[in-house]
Amino acid sequence: MKGFIGTKVGMTQVFDETGRAIPVTVIHAEPNTVVRQRTSEKDGYEAVQLGVGHIRPHKVTQPIRKDFEHRGLTPVRFLREFRLPGALNLEPGSQHRIEDAFAEGDIVDVTGTSKGKGFAGVIKRWGFHRGPMSHGSKYHRRVGSLGSRTSGGGGRVHPGRKMPGHMGHRRITVLRVNVVRVDKDRNLVLIRGAVPGPKGSLVMIRESVRNQKGGK
Repeated sequence: MKGFIGTKVGMTQVFDETGRAIPVTVIHAEPNTVVRQRTSEKDGYEAVQLGVGHIRPHKVTQPIRKDFEHRGLTPVRFLREFRLPGALNLEPGSQHRIEDAFAEGDIVDVTGTSKGKGFAGVIKRWGFHRGPMSHGSKYHRRVGSLGSRTSGGGGRVHPGRKMPGHMGHRRITVLRVNVVRVDKDRNLVLIRGAVPGPKGSLVMIRESVRNQKGGK
């Protein structure tokens, strides 16, 4: 199955056979534990649940801890499901390794959580232009007109209006990026280009959706 959970290490560059520098994101891909299978007969869909990361058993809630004990597994910190071809080929309790999932040259989609920027105004968040900065303008970095033209007064803010608010910390997927290298000895995978999220954040790597549909 072409799906894996990893941890973003950072960015660096490698060189190809012609000496050209290639920017890559290094992802630490320690072996994933196959926790359970989802079948059409029991769950209505086919998927596999993978887990990664160490956590002390007393920090896990009792229902989850009992579920792991029932399966004879050690609790893990992160759990993710993958609905991908070949998901049912992985046996619960086994180890899913990066070299079994991907190889150099594969095209994948990488999902991560972007860096949080906190509360931001419309200029930083949406790229709005500012007003005149001269004395007396009274309009510098404000939102501006909300575009409401409701008759009879009492207008409202329409849904989707670009406003100040929480910036970043969103789930983002980068499509169709290349696997440059797989280092099975150090459990590393190098992905061409940038990947969402700060260093140490969790990422999910899977076969590109467009590849499965036969698109470009």
